[in-house]
Amino acid sequence: MTRPPTAAQRRVIDAADPVTGRIKGTEAQLEALVKRGLAFRHPRPPHDHFLTPAGHRLRETVEEEPERAAAPATGGVFAARIGGTQEAADTGPARTREVHSAWQGLLELRRMTNPDGATERPCGWERAHLVQAAALALEAAGHAPEAGGSPGYRVRATPQPEAVAVHAPDGETLRACAITLEKAGWQVGEYTQPRTRARYLLASPRRV
Repeated sequence: MTRPPTAAQRRVIDAADPVTGRIKGTEAQLEALVKRGLAFRHPRPPHDHFLTPAGHRLRETVEEEPERAAAPATGGVFAARIGGTQEAADTGPARTREVHSAWQGLLELRRMTNPDGATERPCGWERAHLVQAAALALEAAGHAPEAGGSPGYRVRATPQPEAVAVHAPDGETLRACAITLEKAGWQVGEYTQPRTRARYLLASPRRV
């Protein structure tokens, strides 16, 4: 069985950029994480190091530990608004800057991890974090999530592989969300729920 990372290595993982997975540390720490399969060294200059999917999973496990769950939300971990919360959504300038930065970081991650360097097509991180990825694309484009009683989009996981459901309060908003996701590299179809007859989107990251 592979030995768990040392405390110093876990601090490096914990401090990784939440979107791109870029990590910083000593050469010894970075090389050790690469050997464990938790990070990789990008082949192109400046040869930065990034978490692998296994590294991301470990980081998320660390974040779910009780002592970290009790930490304040200012801990630097970004989360896109998926909609459906009781609390009103933060729409201030700081949140706008944070969302913009996260979206730019995601585009950079696409450039660095897609084999052809394409930024118009989702990357592996997005396929592993479907709900967050779709919500980030919507929030970055200026769509409002459903929050605090205000109408907006809701992004939810589905039983289908590599697909999320997007709900909106009306047809116009739903179509606007579809256009945004298509521009962000997602395949989108509109469907009707059998019981409620409500329309919703089913979206999947494009591979080509």
